Amino acid sequence: MENLRHSVALVERPSPDDLGVQLVDSERSGRRSQSDLVELATQIQHADNFTRSNVCNKLQVIAEQVRFLHEQARRILEETKEAESLHHLACNFKKIPGKTYYLYQRTSGQKYFSMLSPEEWGASCPHTFLGGYRLEADMSWTPAAKVEKKDNELRLIDQILDGNKTLSAAIDMDRKLPQGQITFN
Repeated sequence: MENLRHSVALVERPSPDDLGVQLVDSERSGRRSQSDLVELATQIQHADNFTRSNVCNKLQVIAEQVRFLHEQARRILEETKEAESLHHLACNFKKIPGKTYYLYQRTSGQKYFSMLSPEEWGASCPHTFLGGYRLEADMSWTPAAKVEKKDNELRLIDQILDGNKTLSAAIDMDRKLPQGQITFN
């Protein structure tokens, strides 16, 4: 019984001096049996377990988000390193965003950009073709194999932005109408 009192926090019984006039017999109303104390301790244990489980679930979500963010950071750093190396390759012309450039390697090992695709070179292509890259407006590079996917993503983003403009215009128009007036398009 004494152990239960230490593990379960009970409200202490007030003394008659604290209450002034005592309306209820504190001895009779405050009495608890051993089974009541055990039940209270069990409820506290269940609450502790539930709280711990809830915290663990939330921390697992955060851990998963950290792993996701870590992977994104790794990918961004990798893309940045690749973009920097592509920008530093030999090139005898001004690169223009939106244009596709073709990467070749000479027998000496030097890599360089050309405006001519392997198809334009034909059989007379003097060097090893390594890949095509489109220079984007933000000066990043998109491999030729991923250009169509990138264009589709950009179109989708444009549609979303256009939809937001339409939605914003509709909201602005609604604010300008007198209260209760309904319009149909």
